[in-house]
Amino acid sequence: MKIKHNSLVEYVILGVLGSLVVLTLAVPPLLRDRRCAPVLSLSVLLRDTDNSWTAARQGMELAADELGAELRFLTLTTSNSGEEQEELFLRELEGGADALIVVPSDLEGLYAALLQSPKLCPVVTLECAMAGGAGGVSPDNPEVGRQLAQALLEDWESGEVLLLDNSAACPETAQRLAGAQETLSQAGVPFRPVSALPQDGLSIQWVITFEAGATRQAAEYKESEELAFALYGVGTSTAITVSLERGTIAAAAAWSDYAAGYLAVRQAVEAAQGNSRSLESLAFSIVRGEDIYAPENQKLLFPVTS
Repeated sequence: MKIKHNSLVEYVILGVLGSLVVLTLAVPPLLRDRRCAPVLSLSVLLRDTDNSWTAARQGMELAADELGAELRFLTLTTSNSGEEQEELFLRELEGGADALIVVPSDLEGLYAALLQSPKLCPVVTLECAMAGGAGGVSPDNPEVGRQLAQALLEDWESGEVLLLDNSAACPETAQRLAGAQETLSQAGVPFRPVSALPQDGLSIQWVITFEAGATRQAAEYKESEELAFALYGVGTSTAITVSLERGTIAAAAAWSDYAAGYLAVRQAVEAAQGNSRSLESLAFSIVRGEDIYAPENQKLLFPVTS
């Protein structure tokens, strides 16, 4: 009887151990699958084909990881194509996305597309606000223009200022341009909006650009042609930072694209959960070459993203 009792105890112990082994193998994958399953699906529509939104994407990815969202990035085959972006916008609206994050090429076109869609879907914009949007992340665009003009006025002695207007491709440019015009008008400084810099670069004295891509291109043009005009612009990319350090760009309005991306995803998640916000304003600074290594500017120009 004692032998039978011992055998029974052994069988019970083995059974318990076997159950524990099964649970050890089965439970972690179940928990992992549950933890990693995306809560929300967010579509991100950029307006460029290049890597100018790298920092913003990194901020978005961090926020998505923290908030349990899945991101789907969509870029255009032709930079700043409003028509192509509208097609993608409608496709994603109707394709089951819980929310959209958009860097707009054509605000009016996107709003019209939003009205066309039978599916209600929150839309958060970067760089500027959109009518009908559930939220947005942007600097104070008119103030960006005013402060860029003020930076120029600190250096200006005489001559006409060219204001590079690419608002057809970048809607936020119009507000920044208006802010610069206001400040220059009050100071009595002559200015002229242009859609492109003149072929005769030697006639150029002062230039303000209002979007990162335009700033980068103007800096490249100035260096390649060995021109001496003073350039004021926007952006925090490596190319723009190098141009600031070299003196190619006299001053630039800078803000954290990384923070902008993070905040955009947070707003999109909250909007999808029924908690919409208005435009969230980003702090910005006017940075000159001699100031790029100041602690507060290093956070903008050399962000730690890992």
